[in-house]
Parts: sequence; structure tokens; C-alpha cells
Amino acid sequence: MVSVSIPEELILEILSRLPAKSATRFHSVSKLWASMLSRPYFKELFLTRSSAQPLLLFAIEKNGLWSIFSLPQHLSPYEKSKSSSTSLVVTAEFHMKFPPDGMLIYPPSDRRFSCGYASGLIYFHGMWIKEEDYEGVPVICNPKTGRYATVPALARYRKAYSFFGFDPIGKVYKVLFMAYPYCYDRHKILTFGTGEMRWRKIKCSVRHENVSEGICINGVVYYLGDTSEKMTDFVVVCFDVRSEKFNFIYPESYCELINYNGKLGLVYYDDYADDAIELRLWVLEDEEKQEWSKYAYTLRDDKFLPHYVSIVGVTVTGEIVLSMADYTSKQPFYVFYFNPERNTLQRVEIQGFGEYHGAFDQRSSVHVFVDDCSRFYRFADHVECLNVNELKLLKSKIYDGPNLKPEKSESESESEEDFW
Repeated sequence: MVSVSIPEELILEILSRLPAKSATRFHSVSKLWASMLSRPYFKELFLTRSSAQPLLLFAIEKNGLWSIFSLPQHLSPYEKSKSSSTSLVVTAEFHMKFPPDGMLIYPPSDRRFSCGYASGLIYFHGMWIKEEDYEGVPVICNPKTGRYATVPALARYRKAYSFFGFDPIGKVYKVLFMAYPYCYDRHKILTFGTGEMRWRKIKCSVRHENVSEGICINGVVYYLGDTSEKMTDFVVVCFDVRSEKFNFIYPESYCELINYNGKLGLVYYDDYADDAIELRLWVLEDEEKQEWSKYAYTLRDDKFLPHYVSIVGVTVTGEIVLSMADYTSKQPFYVFYFNPERNTLQRVEIQGFGEYHGAFDQRSSVHVFVDDCSRFYRFADHVECLNVNELKLLKSKIYDGPNLKPEKSESESESEEDFW
């Protein structure tokens, strides 16, 4: 009998084309396979294969429970006709419900809620474990593998403002907590996945209230702030995850922030009619020189106004993605792909949410996350950090871990100058 040995390079080539969940399971085949699949070479190979194609992630929230789905970013070629939207019906892939076993994420209306997305991982600032844990604990989850881990809880005075970022050079994730500007809390930062985790104080030179969720682009977290008390003076806060330094951009008015092919994009809505959205898009080409590219678009579809939509990001091929903000089983759920070069708009009806999320008559909030396709997400480097996927393990980590007690605010006697 002749024994044929398959070259290691061929094994890695085959495994690199598998879905993420399958590749993760093959770690348990043997010590040799675990070693092969943990090498940086394989992780880079896996993240550049078609099986790791960039996705749209849909996180649907209802009563503290989140259902997470995904779709490939590129669905089908555009039709030649430019006169109206072309329709397409697709079914989303279900990944998981989160959190498990009776735990809940505080709802967006609660001051303990804040969420963020960076390089394949989702961060929630407040997860309810048991009744006596009023504040809850922060948690980070991997929607493709179903794994999750907690980070040290942080006591705060007012609404939580947390942002999640990834440093592509040091390959570490960080959580930034920005205190409410008119209280005695302190800004804090935490590095995730580096052994003992603790919150550190950090200073910001501009007093502001946060008015948007954050986006992480190439190692910089951006979010919109207001420096007045009446929502009239806005600032784009730019936080470099690696250096932990702040910079500031002052837009002309309120705007939405998006990742435009690896660059910061500011979206200004100039009009919102029955079937049309008129908008301007500013793309930051050079942050130091403050050089911008500016575009103006008019998008038309008769589903816009009845199902209020907004821009959520841009695909690897440069298509601007718009999405509805709410889901209910009584009406279709749509996303829209706008191709600026071809001036075409494709409407996509997404099905499959109700099968796993439930047929609710009331609306459920939908958060849409667009992968940073230009850099490929690096969550595979941190799989070993997200190995808590059973309730009893999570409980032991929360209740017995020495670093998971809420940190108290410093004495209110500290000066305001020291604070800012």
C-alpha cells in the first residue's frame, strides 16, 4: 500500500477557501493542524480568499436580544436601464443571537447602551447579567464565530459614550469611553486582548457632547460631536487608536460620517422629497492639508420616504449603500446600492430575518455594519481572545475575575482643568 502525503501548502490552500466557522473547527483536528492554522501566513491567506469576501452585517435589536445576519457586499450586476431602480430579492445568512441564555443588551434608549464595530468585531457597552448588576458589563463579540468576551466594567455618571477601534499596525483593539461633558466622569481608554485589562485616563482638549456613533477607518475612530448646548456647533472628533491622540475637523453643519473606500466621508442631506434624496458627499483626501473631494447626487426611489433610509457605508467597488433603520414582519426590508459612476440605483429586498428574529408587529432597530473592504478585517488574529462561548465560563469570568469590578470615578474635588 502506497501512502501519499498531501503537501502542507496544498492543505492550507484548501482550508483558506472554507467559511470562517469551518476553519475554526479544524483547529481541533490535531496539534499540527492547530499550529498550521495559527500561523500568520494562513491568516493572511484566509482573509484574502473569496470565502472571506467583504460583508454587510445586519444586527437587529428587539427587547435586549440581537439577531445578527450577513450578506455579501456584491450581489449581482447592475441592469443597463437607468430610468428606475432594479429589484432583487435575497436571503440573508443567519449567524447568531446575542447574548445567550437570558442575558440582555441594554436597549438604545437606555443610558447604558453604546455599540461599535471595528475590523470584524462588535462591541456593546452594557450587557445585563443579573438583577444586581445595574450597570451591566461591556462585551465584545465575533459575529462570524459566535465567540465573545467581557471587558472590565466601568461606572459612569451619565449616558455611556463608547467607541471601538482597531490599530492595524499594533493589531490591537481599544475601547474609548468619552464622558458626558457636564459631569465629573473622566475620559477613559482600554486596550483589549493584551493580558490584564484596565481603564486608563485620557484627556481631550475640546469639550463636546457626542451626537453620533463612531466609525473606525484605518486606525482612526471618527465621530460627530457638538461643542454648544443647542446642537449648533459641530466637530468631527478624530481619535488615532495607536497614538491615542485627538484631532478635530469642523464641518459646515450637521452631517453623517461614513467609511468611503478607506477615507472619511461626510454626508449632508440637502433635501428629502417623496421619492428623492439630494445629498452632498465630502471625502477627506488629505487630513493634514484638509483637502476634500466634493460630490453631489440625486437618488430616486418610491420606497425612500415610506421606509426612511440613510447611508450606511460604501462597498469595495465604490457603491454607496443605503438602508432602512427599522424592521417589522409586516413590511419588506430594503437596502439600496447606488453606483456613482453609472448613475444606477439597485433596490434589494432582504428576506430571512423573521425566520430567526421572530415575527414582531412592532418595529425592531437595525444596525448595519459595512466591512472595511480595503484592509480586510483582522479578527482572525484575535480568535484566541474570544474563547468564551458558554454561559458557565462567562459567569466565572464575570464574578470571579479580579479585573472586572466597575472602576469608580475619581474624587469630584479634582479641578476642571485637570479633567480637560
